[in-house]
Amino acid sequence: MRRIGLLGGMSWHSSIEYYTKINSAVTERLGGHHSAQILLDSTDFADIRDMQVAEDWAGMDASLAATAQRLVHGGAEAVAIATNLMHKCAPAVEAAVDAPLIHIVDAIATMAKRQGHSTLAVLGTKWTMLDGFYTDRLEAQGIRTLVPDEETCLEVDQIIFDELTQGVFTDASRARYVEIMKDLKARGADAVALSCTEIGLLVPPESAPLPAIDSVDAHVAAIVEWMLAESKSSTSKIANQRLLADR
Repeated sequence: MRRIGLLGGMSWHSSIEYYTKINSAVTERLGGHHSAQILLDSTDFADIRDMQVAEDWAGMDASLAATAQRLVHGGAEAVAIATNLMHKCAPAVEAAVDAPLIHIVDAIATMAKRQGHSTLAVLGTKWTMLDGFYTDRLEAQGIRTLVPDEETCLEVDQIIFDELTQGVFTDASRARYVEIMKDLKARGADAVALSCTEIGLLVPPESAPLPAIDSVDAHVAAIVEWMLAESKSSTSKIANQRLLADR
C-alpha cells in the first residue's frame, strides 16, 4: 500500500471526514484488520484564515509548500490537499515536492463523467466559485460549470466561514443552500459539486435537490485508488506465482 500525505486542518471538521472515509474504503477493499497508511499534517486554521482574509496567497503558497515538504520528508509518496479552496495553492505545492499531488478538481471531473454529468453547479468559497482556478480546470476537462451570481456567492462564502468551518450547521443555512441549488438546477445544471469540504456535512448528497458530488467523497475515491494501485499489482503478481507453482 502506498502512503498518502494529507495537508489537513482546513478545517479539522472535514479532515476527520477524510481520515474516516479513507480508512473505511481501505478496510472495505482489503478486509480484515487493514487500515490506511496516512501521514496527516494538521495546521492551525486561524493562521491560514488570517492570510485568506488578507488575500496573502504568497504566504499561503509558502505555508502549504512547507507542509507538503514535511510530509514527503516523513515518507509520504504522494500528497493531497484536504480542502477545495487551498487548491489555489496547488501549483506551489507541486513545485515544492518530488511527489504527485492528487488534485481534488480532477477527482470531481472523473466522478462527474463516470456518472454522466456534463454541467456542474459549483458551490464553495467565493474564490473557488469566482477566481477561475477551479472552474477553469473543470471546463478544460469538458465539464461545463455554473456558479451563483456574485451576491449569492458572497452569501455562500459567509456561511462557510462564519458557520461550517467552525462546526456550526443550522437548518436555516441548509434550507438556503438547497434553494440556491434549485436555482442552479433551473439554469441548466444537471448536478452540483459540493466544492467546499464542509458543505456535505450541511447538505448531504441525498438531501440535495439534484444529483450531488461531495468533493470529499470524490477526492477520497481518487486517493484510495492511488494508494491501492500497487497493492492490486502485487496481488495479481502473487496470484500468478501461485498459479505457476500449482502447475
